[in-house]
Amino acid sequence: MNSNDFRKELIKIMPGYKWTVHRKFDYSSMSATGIQTSGFNRLSTLKVDRIEKDDSVKYKVKTAGYGLRSPWLSEYKDGTLARALRGLQNFYEAMAITYGAHASYLQNGRNRGSKNER
Repeated sequence: MNSNDFRKELIKIMPGYKWTVHRKFDYSSMSATGIQTSGFNRLSTLKVDRIEKDDSVKYKVKTAGYGLRSPWLSEYKDGTLARALRGLQNFYEAMAITYGAHASYLQNGRNRGSKNER
């Protein structure tokens, strides 16, 4: 796969990102960075690494949040780009449920405490 084919694959699966493919001398590994912006603000950064090794391909995806120098949040690896992105999305959705539940527990604890003190 060359860098043009890699870019086409990225745009087909994730058209909402503006993609920059980072060229390397060999095609055994390629990487690309996609960004979503609102005006001059960077909302999301997605990095995709495509690694060919021993006649197999692995994709590693990771994301960062708001801003240019935001830390990477998490990463996921799989054999296809679509599965790697879905795996990362599933992880974030599970974390959202977990954190949402804990936020709810804290809110309920605060509400019940103020009612019991009356």
